[in-house]
Amino acid sequence: MESDLHSIGELARATGLGVGTLRYYDGADVLAPAHVDPQTGYRWYGPRQLADARLLARLRRVGLPLAGIRAVLGAAPGSGAAHRVVDAHLRRLEDGLADARRELSLIRTLIDQRENPMTAAPAELRLTVPAPALAAALDAVRFAVCADPELPVLAGVLFEVDGAALRLVATDRYRMALAEVPLPTTPEPRAGTIVPTALADALRALLADATEAELTLGGGFVRIETGAHRIEGATPDLDYPDYRVLTRLDPLHRVDIPAADLRGAVESGATHTLPSGPDGADCAVTVLAVTPDGRLAVPPADADPTPGELRVAVNRTFLLEALDAGRPDQLVLELGGPIAPLAIRTPGRDGTFSMLMPIRVPELVRSTE
Repeated sequence: MESDLHSIGELARATGLGVGTLRYYDGADVLAPAHVDPQTGYRWYGPRQLADARLLARLRRVGLPLAGIRAVLGAAPGSGAAHRVVDAHLRRLEDGLADARRELSLIRTLIDQRENPMTAAPAELRLTVPAPALAAALDAVRFAVCADPELPVLAGVLFEVDGAALRLVATDRYRMALAEVPLPTTPEPRAGTIVPTALADALRALLADATEAELTLGGGFVRIETGAHRIEGATPDLDYPDYRVLTRLDPLHRVDIPAADLRGAVESGATHTLPSGPDGADCAVTVLAVTPDGRLAVPPADADPTPGELRVAVNRTFLLEALDAGRPDQLVLELGGPIAPLAIRTPGRDGTFSMLMPIRVPELVRSTE
């Protein structure tokens, strides 16, 4: 039989994968040998596994994560699942390249300021934005602002110009919210400005009855003017964390659901008390379950998962606050797995969504797949 098989050394030489690497992928249930000698423990691979190993080597080369490699090699022929995994990875790589270009543009500006300190003036950016759209964006992200005084970099809302949109971002590390305000023109890319929480709240109050607002960012301050009214204040000289890496989601399920229905299910559904709050204190946790046919529910506390069901556990209070943000009528929930962020989107507003970090509770979200 062994004459029809490839030894692990032969497979290593044919694919460029090391023997140790092949052993690792065997242990990770990605590429198990066709036969293991019971006496010596030596691994032997079938003729068709040579093609799988060569594909695996190329997937490694482009940086596909282990879960993606496992999904490609395990995909049913003709299902299109393998292509979807590769396409999603390509999109992540393209997004990463766009982020790198943006950062390098800012780096060049910083280098110029460093090399020419006498001539480099703080950059200011003046924007005219619809006041109702800016107010709606602030409403959509305000709930996720960090209240921890030990994390001043998160104690505010990031105002960032990206192309023809003004993006607002807030996070406390346990949830994140983003919202976009379309701009009539595409300004030159500039660094983002962190607007402290109190100042952001004051800006929101000024927008209540306005139709248009003049917004000035940069230079260590932010100013907003609506008619005869104006508010301005200092902004911290801090670099906001790179939030974009968390927004590259690859959901397994997308569920359309009325916001009122989901809120009712969460409010009346089962909860679990666990130490999962920001300060480590006990808090109520809600488990969301998606059945194979795409139905979303809050299962009873003692209900076991049904075959093919996906579950994710999140902080109940955070979930309810995210559902209230912006007061949408309809929602789209994106679930990527029990340890992937839960994304909550509003149809028709691609740049406005929130994310909740999952709570790892294996006994509550164990999978039957």
